[in-house]
Amino acid sequence: MAAGFRTFGSMARKIRFHELGGPEVLHIEDLPVRSPGPGEVRLRVDAIGLNRAEVNFRRGTYLEQPVLPAGLGTECSGEVLEVGPGVERWKAGDAVSVVPAFSQNDYPVYAEEAVVPAAALVARPPGLDAVTAAAVWMPYVTVYGMVAEIVRVRPGDHVVITAASNSIGVAAIQVVRYLGAVPVATTPTGAQRQALLDAGAETVIVSGEGDLAAAIRDATGGAGADLVLDAEGGPQVEQLVRACADGATVIVHGGLSGQPTPLPGGGYAAVWLRRYRVFEITGDPAALRRAEHFVLAGLAAGAFTPMVDRVFDFDDVAAAHAYVDSPDRAPGKPVLRVR
Repeated sequence: MAAGFRTFGSMARKIRFHELGGPEVLHIEDLPVRSPGPGEVRLRVDAIGLNRAEVNFRRGTYLEQPVLPAGLGTECSGEVLEVGPGVERWKAGDAVSVVPAFSQNDYPVYAEEAVVPAAALVARPPGLDAVTAAAVWMPYVTVYGMVAEIVRVRPGDHVVITAASNSIGVAAIQVVRYLGAVPVATTPTGAQRQALLDAGAETVIVSGEGDLAAAIRDATGGAGADLVLDAEGGPQVEQLVRACADGATVIVHGGLSGQPTPLPGGGYAAVWLRRYRVFEITGDPAALRRAEHFVLAGLAAGAFTPMVDRVFDFDDVAAAHAYVDSPDRAPGKPVLRVR
C-alpha cells in the first residue's frame, strides 16, 4: 500500500497470486480498503471483463512482470463510491466502466472494491447492465484506435481480421461494418465459421486450411486487403503481407501465436507494418474522449452489440482463467460477476 493513504475499517475481497503459475495460484483474500488519492476514485466493482493479458500476467509471460503478491485486471464496471482530490468529472453514485489505461501492478480491479485513476473512467452506456458494460470498452476502444486514429478506414475497404473469434475480433467485425467497409474474418478452425458470419463477417477463412494469402486475395476479388488487424503475430504475418494491396497497412495488436514476428522480406506490395497497443488511446485523454464518443454513437445506433461469452462468479476465478486460455472459447468476452 502506498505511503500516505488512509484505510477504512472495512475489508474487501480481492483476487491475488503469490507465485507464477496456472489458474490454481489465484486466491481470494480479505484486504484493507484504502481511500483514493489525488486524481483517483474508489469503486464498488460489479463485473470484471476478462482478457488474455491477465492470463499471461499471472504466468509471467506478459509485457511486464508481476510484483508479487500481485493483483490482476484493468477492465471492469461498477459505481463510484468516493473521489479523491482534484477529480471533477465524477461523483459518488456515478455508474462507470474502467478502461485499460494502467499497470495491473498499480491498480488491479479483480476485487469487490478498487481504486483506479479517474482518467481511466468512462460513463456506463445507457441501458447496459454491469455485466454487459464490462464487455464493451477494451474491444471497441482497441478497434477504434486502429481504424480511426492510426489509419482511416474507407467505405468499401477490405479489412482482414485475424483470430476473429475473440472479443476484439467480434467488435472489429461490427466496427468495420459500421464504417461501410468489408470485414474478412479468419479463424484457426471451422468451428466458429457460422458464428462469425452471424456476427457480420462478409467472408470467413479457416487459416489452417490451405494458402492463407491466396484465400484472402480470393475473398477480396483479387484486389488484396486494404487493412489487416492481426491478433496473432508470428510467421503468419508474412502471408498477411503477401495478401495485401499496394499501400495497405498490417497492424499487429496481439501475440496469440507465441512466436517472434519477423519483418517480411522484399518482393511484396508496399505495405506499412505496425505494432499497436490500446494504451496508445487510453493513455491519451483527447484520443480516449474521441473513442468514448465513437463507441457511444455506435451503441446508440444499434451498430455495436457487445457480445458476452460466458459469465463466471467471483469465487470461480480459477475456472474463468482456464476458460479464457481455452482454444474452445466461443466468440465474445468472458466476464467475472462480482455481485
